[in-house]
Amino acid sequence: MNNGPEPRAGGKLIRRTKIVATLGPSTDDPEVLKKMIAAGLDVVRVNFSHGDTKDHIRRVELVRRCSREMGKEVGVLADLQGPKIRIERFREGRVVLEEGARFVLDAACPPEAGDRERVGITYKELPNDVQPGDILLLDDGAIVLSVESVTETEITCRVEVGGVLSNNKGINRQGGGLSAPAITEKDRADIRVAAELAVDYVAVSFPRNAADIHEARELLRQAGGEGGIIAKIERAESLASIEEIIAASDVIMIARGDLGVEIGDAELPGVQKRLIHQARSMNRVVITATQMMQSMIENQIPTRAEVFDVANAVLDGTDAVMLSAETATGRYPVKVIEAMVRICLGAERQKVAIVSRHRVHSEFHHVDEAIAMATMYTANHLGVKAIAALTESGNTVQWMSRISSGIPIYAMTRHESTRRKVTLYRGVYPVAFESDEQANHIEINRAVLNVLQRRHTVEEGDLVIITKGDLMGVHGATNTMKIVRVGDY
Repeated sequence: MNNGPEPRAGGKLIRRTKIVATLGPSTDDPEVLKKMIAAGLDVVRVNFSHGDTKDHIRRVELVRRCSREMGKEVGVLADLQGPKIRIERFREGRVVLEEGARFVLDAACPPEAGDRERVGITYKELPNDVQPGDILLLDDGAIVLSVESVTETEITCRVEVGGVLSNNKGINRQGGGLSAPAITEKDRADIRVAAELAVDYVAVSFPRNAADIHEARELLRQAGGEGGIIAKIERAESLASIEEIIAASDVIMIARGDLGVEIGDAELPGVQKRLIHQARSMNRVVITATQMMQSMIENQIPTRAEVFDVANAVLDGTDAVMLSAETATGRYPVKVIEAMVRICLGAERQKVAIVSRHRVHSEFHHVDEAIAMATMYTANHLGVKAIAALTESGNTVQWMSRISSGIPIYAMTRHESTRRKVTLYRGVYPVAFESDEQANHIEINRAVLNVLQRRHTVEEGDLVIITKGDLMGVHGATNTMKIVRVGDY
């Protein structure tokens, strides 16, 4: 196994784990956004739960302009709101619920008429989904209610854990089971916006099964979008059909907020580890999200617990770690990126992060998949310094990135959409490369090595693996692995 010197480019350590950051008011200054990109931002998240269409268009255009000016590809992820199961609003904006008191969730209550005895709900079918004895969790579990009785419009509860409850807080049922559809009318409209913006990924909130993922993909394709589909794992019942959901998706996001509320915090670490392993074993990309650096919304340094949280996700093999309010509304959006970069690099130095037995006993079903696996096996055992994959769709480098390795994989492609797509893949770096279809293989190899040398990734005498297809420009046609030495051309 190749556990030699740490990979570097231009004298700097190469970070393999990707960083996703949510856009918001704190990132609207172009200079701040450029500093975030320079610090290590790989993918931006546009949160369709907040803001309007004009905000989303303006922010995506700003990202694209800044990334072009800086010469770095930045992917764009559009995150759909999904079903909005929330309480309505209080006359005074908030109430204090006392432990032991009765409190009613009332589908017939006017939206602004809530008080300390009852409040309206956005999802009018909620009374059909609950029964006496159920536990309802409000505001990410800060308020706990036990259901005592249910009518057509009213859910009468007893307050088990009280406190301050303010407007528009979310409602979860412990153990899951709420029937709201994953894709709402608002989501359908937002998918059309995402297609117009040519986003690289669309994230589906609260999917229950693979059918929700297929529906989102069909809607995106009908709208002219070509982005990948992300399944946000945040419902307890989604775990029962997790293999089908992963298979239907391009990426899964472990959305630990709502998922933790539904299954309980104690179960969450084990579930996270299993989901990361399962996604990678099924050749899918995985993002770990929610409250990873929450304290840095207000503070300039993370807590030790947050450092361990991010590092453990990296050691488990996550492709990306995601920031939400930390960058969208936080005070230090640049510093939180810098801190996350340091933590990722520290975790990636550990041997467990670069050793793999992935698919040792598996059969392959595609030629390009076999080339990808053979490349990683060879690279990890031969002292190779870099892998250069000439790719059209990015499929070959995705398969490569499922193998834990300290060796950088360069996705060399003329397609901007492919370069942006691979910004989410662990250990893969996009490179603009226009291959001459009339050139012979020696000329192409020479051009590839020249690009890597200009990036200060390799030097004279280094071994490099180049993968490509005999039929240049054809998707899925990678059928060649070549081992070359820098300087021989």
